[in-house]
Amino acid sequence: MHLDEIVVVALTALSSVAFLLLIAMGLAIVFGMMRIINLAHGEFLMLGAFTSVQVARWGFGFWLGVVAAPLVVGAFGLLVERLLIRFLYERPLEAILATWGLGLIIVQSVQNLYGPLTEGIPSPVGSVRIGSFFISQYSFVLIGFAVALLIAVYWLFMYTRYGVMARAASQLADIATTIGVNSGRMNMLTFGLGAAITGLGGALIAPLVGVVPTMGAGFVAQAFMTVVTGGPLIVSGTIASGALLGITNSLVSYFATAFLGQAALLIIAIIVLRLCPDGISSGWRGSL
Repeated sequence: MHLDEIVVVALTALSSVAFLLLIAMGLAIVFGMMRIINLAHGEFLMLGAFTSVQVARWGFGFWLGVVAAPLVVGAFGLLVERLLIRFLYERPLEAILATWGLGLIIVQSVQNLYGPLTEGIPSPVGSVRIGSFFISQYSFVLIGFAVALLIAVYWLFMYTRYGVMARAASQLADIATTIGVNSGRMNMLTFGLGAAITGLGGALIAPLVGVVPTMGAGFVAQAFMTVVTGGPLIVSGTIASGALLGITNSLVSYFATAFLGQAALLIIAIIVLRLCPDGISSGWRGSL
Protein backbone atom coordinates (compact mmCIF):
# COMPACT_ATOMS: atom_id res chain seq x y z
CA MET A 1 0.00 0.00 0.00
CA HIS A 2 1.16 3.50 -0.82
CA LEU A 3 1.17 6.26 1.77
CA ASP A 4 -1.87 8.02 0.28
CA GLU A 5 -3.90 4.79 0.42
CA ILE A 6 -2.86 4.21 4.03
CA VAL A 7 -4.02 7.74 4.94
CA VAL A 8 -7.36 7.24 3.16
CA VAL A 9 -7.94 3.88 4.87
CA ALA A 10 -7.11 5.42 8.27
CA LEU A 11 -9.47 8.35 7.70
CA THR A 12 -12.21 6.01 6.52
CA ALA A 13 -11.77 3.92 9.65
CA LEU A 14 -11.94 7.00 11.90
CA SER A 15 -15.06 8.13 10.06
CA SER A 16 -16.64 4.72 10.64
CA VAL A 17 -15.81 4.93 14.34
CA ALA A 18 -17.31 8.43 14.52
CA PHE A 19 -20.44 7.17 12.77
CA LEU A 20 -20.95 4.42 15.36
CA LEU A 21 -20.33 6.79 18.27
CA LEU A 22 -22.84 9.32 16.94
CA ILE A 23 -25.62 6.75 16.51
CA ALA A 24 -24.88 4.96 19.81
CA MET A 25 -24.09 7.66 22.38
CA GLY A 26 -27.71 8.59 23.08
CA LEU A 27 -28.58 4.93 23.60
CA ALA A 28 -25.52 4.49 25.84
CA ILE A 29 -26.79 7.26 28.13
CA VAL A 30 -30.34 5.90 28.34
CA PHE A 31 -29.29 2.28 28.76
CA GLY A 32 -26.21 2.92 30.89
CA MET A 33 -27.76 5.44 33.25
CA MET A 34 -31.37 4.25 33.37
CA ARG A 35 -31.20 0.57 32.32
CA ILE A 36 -34.00 1.17 29.83
CA ILE A 37 -33.82 -0.82 26.59
CA ASN A 38 -35.26 1.70 24.14
CA LEU A 39 -36.22 -0.24 21.01
CA ALA A 40 -37.45 3.05 19.50
CA HIS A 41 -33.87 4.32 19.41
CA GLY A 42 -33.68 3.85 15.64
CA GLU A 43 -36.86 5.87 15.23
CA PHE A 44 -35.37 8.68 17.31
CA LEU A 45 -32.44 8.71 14.87
CA MET A 46 -34.92 8.85 12.02
CA LEU A 47 -36.76 11.78 13.61
CA GLY A 48 -33.47 13.68 13.82
CA ALA A 49 -32.77 12.98 10.15
CA PHE A 50 -36.25 14.08 9.08
CA THR A 51 -35.98 17.23 11.17
CA SER A 52 -32.89 18.19 9.19
CA VAL A 53 -34.75 17.35 5.96
CA GLN A 54 -37.70 19.55 6.93
CA VAL A 55 -35.51 22.48 7.93
CA ALA A 56 -33.68 22.18 4.60
CA ARG A 57 -37.04 22.15 2.80
CA TRP A 58 -37.93 25.41 4.49
CA GLY A 59 -34.77 26.86 3.01
CA PHE A 60 -32.76 27.33 6.21
CA GLY A 61 -29.94 25.01 5.22
CA PHE A 62 -28.41 21.84 6.60
CA TRP A 63 -26.52 23.30 9.56
CA LEU A 64 -29.60 24.88 11.09
CA GLY A 65 -31.22 21.47 10.77
CA VAL A 66 -28.35 20.02 12.79
CA VAL A 67 -29.11 22.58 15.50
CA ALA A 68 -32.87 21.99 15.36
CA ALA A 69 -32.76 18.17 15.41
CA PRO A 70 -31.55 17.68 19.01
CA LEU A 71 -34.01 20.31 20.24
CA VAL A 72 -36.97 18.68 18.51
CA VAL A 73 -36.08 15.08 19.35
CA GLY A 74 -35.02 16.04 22.88
CA ALA A 75 -38.40 17.68 23.51
CA PHE A 76 -40.11 14.60 22.09
CA GLY A 77 -38.01 12.44 24.41
CA LEU A 78 -39.11 14.45 27.46
CA LEU A 79 -42.73 13.93 26.42
CA VAL A 80 -42.21 10.19 25.93
CA GLU A 81 -40.55 9.86 29.32
CA ARG A 82 -43.40 11.65 31.10
CA LEU A 83 -46.18 9.78 29.31
CA LEU A 84 -44.67 6.32 29.02
CA ILE A 85 -41.16 5.53 30.26
CA ARG A 86 -41.54 6.75 33.85
CA PHE A 87 -44.07 4.01 34.54
CA LEU A 88 -41.71 1.28 33.34
CA TYR A 89 -38.43 1.74 35.24
CA GLU A 90 -38.95 -1.40 37.31
CA ARG A 91 -40.58 -3.33 34.46
CA PRO A 92 -37.89 -4.00 31.83
CA LEU A 93 -39.89 -6.47 29.74
CA GLU A 94 -42.85 -4.09 29.52
CA ALA A 95 -40.42 -1.28 28.61
CA ILE A 96 -39.09 -3.33 25.69
CA LEU A 97 -42.60 -4.01 24.42
CA ALA A 98 -43.74 -0.42 24.92
CA THR A 99 -40.77 1.15 23.12
CA TRP A 100 -41.13 -1.37 20.27
CA GLY A 101 -44.75 -0.31 19.88
CA LEU A 102 -43.76 3.34 20.10
CA GLY A 103 -41.28 2.82 17.29
CA LEU A 104 -44.00 1.36 15.07
CA ILE A 105 -46.25 4.35 15.78
CA ILE A 106 -43.46 6.82 14.97
CA VAL A 107 -42.63 5.09 11.68
CA GLN A 108 -46.26 5.03 10.56
CA SER A 109 -46.81 8.65 11.59
CA VAL A 110 -43.77 9.89 9.65
CA GLN A 111 -44.73 7.75 6.69
CA ASN A 112 -48.18 9.33 6.66
CA LEU A 113 -46.56 12.78 6.60
CA TYR A 114 -43.73 12.23 4.14
CA GLY A 115 -44.65 9.07 2.29
CA PRO A 116 -42.48 5.97 1.82
CA LEU A 117 -40.02 7.55 -0.63
CA THR A 118 -36.39 8.16 0.29
CA GLU A 119 -35.40 11.74 0.99
CA GLY A 120 -31.88 12.97 0.37
CA ILE A 121 -29.70 15.75 1.72
CA PRO A 122 -26.63 16.70 -0.32
CA SER A 123 -23.33 16.79 1.51
CA PRO A 124 -22.78 20.32 2.86
CA VAL A 125 -19.07 20.19 2.00
CA GLY A 126 -17.02 18.92 -0.93
CA SER A 127 -14.15 16.48 -1.17
CA VAL A 128 -10.42 16.70 -0.70
CA ARG A 129 -7.74 14.97 -2.73
CA ILE A 130 -5.15 12.80 -1.00
CA GLY A 131 -2.67 11.53 -3.56
CA SER A 132 -4.66 9.66 -6.17
CA PHE A 133 -7.72 9.35 -3.92
CA PHE A 134 -10.61 11.64 -3.08
CA ILE A 135 -12.28 11.64 0.33
CA SER A 136 -15.29 13.62 1.44
CA GLN A 137 -14.57 16.51 3.76
CA TYR A 138 -17.71 15.48 5.62
CA SER A 139 -15.68 12.64 7.14
CA PHE A 140 -13.71 15.27 9.06
CA VAL A 141 -16.99 16.87 10.13
CA LEU A 142 -18.24 13.57 11.57
CA ILE A 143 -14.96 12.95 13.39
CA GLY A 144 -14.97 16.46 14.84
CA PHE A 145 -18.58 16.20 16.04
CA ALA A 146 -17.95 12.78 17.60
CA VAL A 147 -14.92 14.03 19.55
CA ALA A 148 -16.75 17.16 20.70
CA LEU A 149 -19.78 15.11 21.75
CA LEU A 150 -17.72 12.68 23.83
CA ILE A 151 -15.92 15.54 25.60
CA ALA A 152 -19.21 17.34 26.25
CA VAL A 153 -20.94 14.24 27.66
CA TYR A 154 -17.99 13.42 29.92
CA TRP A 155 -17.79 17.00 31.20
CA LEU A 156 -21.56 17.18 31.74
CA PHE A 157 -21.78 14.04 33.85
CA MET A 158 -18.51 14.51 35.75
CA TYR A 159 -18.24 18.23 36.44
CA THR A 160 -21.75 19.71 36.60
CA ARG A 161 -24.38 19.69 39.30
CA TYR A 162 -26.82 18.00 36.95
CA GLY A 163 -24.31 15.23 36.22
CA VAL A 164 -23.71 14.47 39.89
CA MET A 165 -27.46 14.38 40.65
CA ALA A 166 -28.22 12.30 37.55
CA ARG A 167 -25.60 9.70 38.50
CA ALA A 168 -26.88 9.64 42.06
CA ALA A 169 -30.47 9.18 40.88
CA SER A 170 -29.50 6.30 38.60
CA GLN A 171 -27.15 4.49 40.99
CA LEU A 172 -28.59 5.18 44.47
CA ALA A 173 -32.12 6.48 43.90
CA ASP A 174 -33.39 5.96 47.48
CA ILE A 175 -30.38 7.65 49.09
CA ALA A 176 -30.46 10.46 46.52
CA THR A 177 -34.11 11.12 47.32
CA THR A 178 -33.37 11.42 51.06
CA ILE A 179 -30.84 14.20 50.40
CA GLY A 180 -33.21 16.18 48.23
CA VAL A 181 -32.51 14.91 44.70
CA ASN A 182 -35.67 14.67 42.62
CA SER A 183 -35.00 11.31 40.99
CA GLY A 184 -38.04 11.52 38.74
CA ARG A 185 -36.95 14.86 37.35
CA MET A 186 -33.36 13.65 36.86
CA ASN A 187 -34.57 10.58 34.99
CA MET A 188 -36.75 12.75 32.77
CA LEU A 189 -33.84 15.06 31.94
CA THR A 190 -31.47 12.16 31.32
CA PHE A 191 -33.87 10.46 28.94
CA GLY A 192 -34.43 13.77 27.17
CA LEU A 193 -30.67 14.27 26.90
CA GLY A 194 -30.23 10.81 25.40
CA ALA A 195 -33.02 11.54 22.91
CA ALA A 196 -31.46 14.91 21.99
CA ILE A 197 -28.05 13.34 21.33
CA THR A 198 -29.75 10.65 19.25
CA GLY A 199 -31.52 13.35 17.24
CA LEU A 200 -28.19 15.08 16.65
CA GLY A 201 -26.71 11.81 15.43
CA GLY A 202 -29.64 11.29 13.07
CA ALA A 203 -29.21 14.76 11.57
CA LEU A 204 -25.46 14.29 11.11
CA ILE A 205 -25.77 10.96 9.31
CA ALA A 206 -28.58 12.21 7.05
CA PRO A 207 -26.24 13.27 4.19
CA LEU A 208 -24.66 9.79 4.22
CA VAL A 209 -27.79 7.63 4.09
CA GLY A 210 -31.20 7.58 2.48
CA VAL A 211 -33.62 9.32 4.82
CA VAL A 212 -36.74 7.15 4.89
CA PRO A 213 -39.27 6.40 7.68
CA THR A 214 -37.96 2.84 8.09
CA MET A 215 -34.28 3.82 8.24
CA GLY A 216 -34.02 3.33 12.01
CA ALA A 217 -34.14 -0.45 11.68
CA GLY A 218 -30.87 -0.35 9.79
CA PHE A 219 -28.98 1.37 12.60
CA VAL A 220 -30.52 0.20 15.86
CA ALA A 221 -28.67 -3.15 15.74
CA GLN A 222 -25.32 -1.40 15.25
CA ALA A 223 -26.08 1.01 18.10
CA PHE A 224 -27.06 -1.80 20.49
CA MET A 225 -23.98 -3.85 19.56
CA THR A 226 -21.76 -0.84 20.27
CA VAL A 227 -23.39 -0.11 23.63
CA VAL A 228 -23.61 -3.70 24.87
CA THR A 229 -20.06 -4.52 23.74
CA GLY A 230 -18.80 -1.37 25.45
CA GLY A 231 -20.07 -2.44 28.86
CA PRO A 232 -21.06 -0.39 31.92
CA LEU A 233 -18.87 2.70 31.40
CA ILE A 234 -20.85 5.06 29.18
CA VAL A 235 -18.11 7.15 27.60
CA SER A 236 -14.93 5.06 27.79
CA GLY A 237 -16.75 1.80 27.10
CA THR A 238 -18.57 3.22 24.09
CA ILE A 239 -15.33 4.71 22.75
CA ALA A 240 -13.56 1.35 23.07
CA SER A 241 -16.33 -0.67 21.42
CA GLY A 242 -16.92 1.99 18.77
CA ALA A 243 -13.23 1.95 17.89
CA LEU A 244 -13.02 -1.84 17.78
CA LEU A 245 -16.21 -2.37 15.79
CA GLY A 246 -15.80 0.67 13.56
CA ILE A 247 -12.23 -0.11 12.54
CA THR A 248 -13.09 -3.77 11.95
CA ASN A 249 -16.10 -2.88 9.81
CA SER A 250 -14.16 -0.26 7.85
CA LEU A 251 -11.12 -2.44 7.10
CA VAL A 252 -13.10 -5.51 6.10
CA SER A 253 -15.44 -3.39 3.95
CA TYR A 254 -12.47 -1.71 2.25
CA PHE A 255 -10.54 -4.88 1.45
CA ALA A 256 -13.58 -7.12 0.86
CA THR A 257 -17.23 -6.03 0.68
CA ALA A 258 -19.63 -3.96 2.78
CA PHE A 259 -21.65 -7.10 3.53
CA LEU A 260 -18.60 -8.88 4.93
CA GLY A 261 -17.82 -5.73 6.91
CA GLN A 262 -21.20 -5.92 8.64
CA ALA A 263 -20.71 -9.65 9.22
CA ALA A 264 -17.27 -9.02 10.74
CA LEU A 265 -18.76 -6.39 13.05
CA LEU A 266 -21.27 -8.94 14.36
CA ILE A 267 -18.64 -11.66 14.74
CA ILE A 268 -16.30 -9.38 16.70
CA ALA A 269 -19.17 -8.32 18.98
CA ILE A 270 -20.02 -11.97 19.68
CA ILE A 271 -16.38 -12.84 20.43
CA VAL A 272 -15.99 -9.88 22.79
CA LEU A 273 -19.18 -10.72 24.67
CA ARG A 274 -18.13 -14.35 24.89
CA LEU A 275 -14.81 -13.35 26.48
CA CYS A 276 -16.24 -10.40 28.48
CA PRO A 277 -19.94 -11.07 29.12
CA ASP A 278 -20.39 -7.66 30.79
CA GLY A 279 -18.60 -5.75 28.03
CA ILE A 280 -15.15 -4.37 27.38
CA SER A 281 -15.20 -1.89 30.25
CA SER A 282 -16.57 -4.28 32.88
CA GLY A 283 -13.24 -4.52 34.73
CA TRP A 284 -12.20 -0.90 34.34
CA ARG A 285 -12.16 1.68 37.11
CA GLY A 286 -14.14 4.88 36.89
CA SER A 287 -17.76 5.96 36.72
CA LEU A 288 -17.91 6.94 33.05
